[in-house]
Amino acid sequence: MKELIEHITKALVDYPDDVNVKEIEDEKGMIVKLSVHADDMGKVIGKQGRVAKAIRSVVHAAALNENKRVRLDIVE
Repeated sequence: MKELIEHITKALVDYPDDVNVKEIEDEKGMIVKLSVHADDMGKVIGKQGRVAKAIRSVVHAAALNENKRVRLDIVE
């Protein structure tokens, strides 16, 4: 899952070296924390959150194939 999110996000941003993805397992599933350079935050979120929603949709679909529950948090 981490590699998928990194691949998608690095294609969107101007500073791909600053993309950081952390996976945290808990009893409800997996939490993925995505952080990017401050200048790229708008590109990852998109107008009215459309890009973030699209990334979450892809992650959700990939998680269904693995029978996991994944939540994506975009943090500063």
